[in-house]
Amino acid sequence: MNGIKTFAAVQCLQTPRLILRDWRDSDLPAFAAPGADLEVMRYFPAPLSVVESHDFAAQIRARLQQQGWGFWALELRETGEFIGMAGLNIPRVALPFMPCVEIGWRLARPFWQQGLAHEAATAALEFGFNVLKLDEIVAFTVLANRRSQALMQRLNMRRDEVGEFDHPALPAGHVLKRHCLYRKSRGI
Repeated sequence: MNGIKTFAAVQCLQTPRLILRDWRDSDLPAFAAPGADLEVMRYFPAPLSVVESHDFAAQIRARLQQQGWGFWALELRETGEFIGMAGLNIPRVALPFMPCVEIGWRLARPFWQQGLAHEAATAALEFGFNVLKLDEIVAFTVLANRRSQALMQRLNMRRDEVGEFDHPALPAGHVLKRHCLYRKSRGI
């Protein structure tokens, strides 16, 4: 998507309990742990090795540095502890509803069911609509991922009933291939 605003420096967002910030080398071990957690990675093709996690973090960091926004590192304001990532992304794989900006999140399991993903995602949505001036932000997940779909609904995203699709990065017949699409428009 051309024409989306970029920044010379990584933008930092704050919520009552979180800081969405640039990544630090010290975040990498804490990021690798949920990537290796079978429950956290249940709806992804496979858990990540430490090397794969570091490579993924390097890609996220590079895009964040390039644009000034993206998947931010999540830090608890009270303790400074790294707990995961959340933010906005322009997908690199060709999806049937491109061009788009997606919202996504991944938190370490000890931080689930505390409203932290909702808090981070709300801040990312506000940034996307109010600062980047996006008209729409999408989210997608595996059909079986009810927890993420529930969060999308709490974010007032609407399921696109004709938006189910097969994820092009997964092989035919893969149990996680079929995805659902949620959308949120500015002002809604």
